[in-house]
Amino acid sequence: MSHVDVSQLRAKIRDIKDFPTEGILFKDITTLLKDGPAFRAVVDMLAGEYARQRVDVVVGIESRGFIFAGAVAHQLSAGFVPVRKLGKLPGKTIEVEYELEYGRDALAVHEDAIRAGQHVLAVDDLLATGGTMAATLRLVEQLGGKVVGVAFMIELAFLKGRDKLKNYPLHSLIVYD
Repeated sequence: MSHVDVSQLRAKIRDIKDFPTEGILFKDITTLLKDGPAFRAVVDMLAGEYARQRVDVVVGIESRGFIFAGAVAHQLSAGFVPVRKLGKLPGKTIEVEYELEYGRDALAVHEDAIRAGQHVLAVDDLLATGGTMAATLRLVEQLGGKVVGVAFMIELAFLKGRDKLKNYPLHSLIVYD
């Protein structure tokens, strides 16, 4: 693998003004994903952070979290568990509601996705306010999983999402202050 550093990864993320609504500066990762060495570097860096730990299952959050979580699970020889919006999983699920900036949302996971005592790494593309990941970790813990880490490619530190996840070991590759 060619060496790609975090500053090179950051340079591959495109800012889109006023998306999805006015006043938002969206971090578009598609420009990074289409670059094979950059995408591989992100997966290698995220997986490398947990290579010496026991990770039985990697949980990924719909939908961009799937991109990284599946690849990280592969690197760690771990299983992959999708956390989805309500109504998207075919089997029996458990659900959790959580607060959004304007309203509420809900996530679901198959009730047999994680066994009690399994070591779980939760991965998403971006940490903003932390609400979605906090809800995901509640699902993991309801199933008896032990959260060994929470990993993100991007952290928007100015939104203080880390505060909602302070009880978990957290790793972000690219931090915007």
